[in-house]
Amino acid sequence: MLHPLFLVPVYRRYLWGGRRFETALSRTLPPGEDYAESWELVDRDADQSIVACGALAGRSLADLRATECRGLLGRHADLERFPLLFKFLDARLDLSVQVHPDDSRAARLVPPDRGKTEAWYVIDAAPGSRIYAGLRDGIDRDGLAAALRAGRCEEVLHSFEPRPGDCVFIPAGTVHAIGGGLLVAEIQQSSDVTYRLHDWNRTGADGKPRPLHLDAGLEAVTRFGPVGPVAPTRTADPAARKLVDCPYFRFDDVHARQAWTVGGDDACHAIVVLGGTIAFSPEWDLPPLRRGSTALLPAGIGPQTLTPADGLPAHLLHVSLP
Repeated sequence: MLHPLFLVPVYRRYLWGGRRFETALSRTLPPGEDYAESWELVDRDADQSIVACGALAGRSLADLRATECRGLLGRHADLERFPLLFKFLDARLDLSVQVHPDDSRAARLVPPDRGKTEAWYVIDAAPGSRIYAGLRDGIDRDGLAAALRAGRCEEVLHSFEPRPGDCVFIPAGTVHAIGGGLLVAEIQQSSDVTYRLHDWNRTGADGKPRPLHLDAGLEAVTRFGPVGPVAPTRTADPAARKLVDCPYFRFDDVHARQAWTVGGDDACHAIVVLGGTIAFSPEWDLPPLRRGSTALLPAGIGPQTLTPADGLPAHLLHVSLP
């Protein structure tokens, strides 16, 4: 029988990472100062979310998709793989300036892939940290190309100083970078296609500059102008504010002060706890889901009532498929 799936994080270590997953997400990390990404929900070839506890402990998302597809995905059961990837990013240093192709461009690659539209939720922001999103007014593809080749990339990027709670929507084709000092939650299409346009003139672990992808990257840029934080909107649910509703995912910010019900629409739902603790129905015999943890609620288990523990409100991010 399917049940709420608590998932084991998959860590990625890059030169720009840090150790804030310990303090901000209540994690215990092995030694090292470069824990850059924590993949919370993933179904990509060898990269797999593994169920942490319950009757399905040890099973991968790909395994469940193959054997329990209708129960897992409901009305989305015809998908070849789980279409989204959710992660945390700890940017101790600036990430490279990047762009991702849209679906049509990614489909022409060998092997073909999906495009990558994504959204960021700022969990923590050090003073002076910046988000680079989009281009300054009046900058077109030729202007961007000239700036990149002259080493003047920062002059054409739109940027702003974010605050915790900001959400930034980055459709495929948008130039972007997460600045140092930011801890971010990211929901994205499950894609692995990234074109690096600029890397702040630094070197990789081997002492050499990391490769850039100027020709492919410039061709993939399809959106121009500045990008700022989205304006959250009210929903019919008083606990939830809508952050993003696009063709690939729905992304909500939830502040549950009392029991909160989710699901029941023949689709799966992902829940990420940013603050507090939530308890599931006793029928599942599962531990509470605590800060920094992620659960996937299969479509087949129906609506679930999540109860904040200890009488304290819970802060959640909620992801669902359209």
